[in-house]
Amino acid sequence: MAEKRSPCVVLGVTGSIAAFRAADLASAMVQKGWEVHAILTGDGARFITPLTLAALTHRPVHTSLWEEGEGGRMSHLDLARLADVVVVAPATADCLARTAHGMAGDVLGAVLLASQAPLVLVPAMNTQMWKHPATQANVKVLTQRGANWVGPAEGRLACGEEGPGRMAPVEQIIAGVERLVRTRSAK
Repeated sequence: MAEKRSPCVVLGVTGSIAAFRAADLASAMVQKGWEVHAILTGDGARFITPLTLAALTHRPVHTSLWEEGEGGRMSHLDLARLADVVVVAPATADCLARTAHGMAGDVLGAVLLASQAPLVLVPAMNTQMWKHPATQANVKVLTQRGANWVGPAEGRLACGEEGPGRMAPVEQIIAGVERLVRTRSAK
C-alpha cells in the first residue's frame, strides 16, 4: 500500500503591508503537516524576507523565474506540477491584474500559468483599489476561471481607512485551503 503523502501547497507572497502575515500563514500550514513551498515576489520581499519564509517552511524560497530545478529543469515548472493547491496571500491588485491577463514575468506568474492545481486568492489592498471597476473585472475573470477566494475581510486598513481590503484571518485561509486539499485527496 502506497504511503499517503502530505499535501503540497505553493504559497505566493506579493507586495502588500499584509505580507508580514504570510509568516503566520506559512507556519500554520507547516503545523498542519503540509509541504509548503514559498514564492516571494520582488515587491513582497520589500515587506518580508526570504529568510523568514525559509525558516518557517524549512525549504528554500523561490524568488527568481530563472532558478534551475533538478536536472536542469526550470523550478517554476516543477513547482507548478508539484502543487496540490496554489495560494496567493496577500494577493495585491497588481497581482490580480497580472494573473487575470496571464502575465508571467516573474516566478509567481509563471507558476500560476503552468499549474493545474486549484488556486486560492487572498486579496489585500486599499478599499478603493478593491472596489475599482478594473479590480472587480479582474475578480470576475479569475472567478470564471475557477479561482477560489478567501476575503477580503473588512475593517481598519494600514492606511487608516475602514472597509473591505484587509487580508483574511489565517484561520479562514487555512479552512479554505483545507477544503480544497480534502477534495483533491478524495479523488
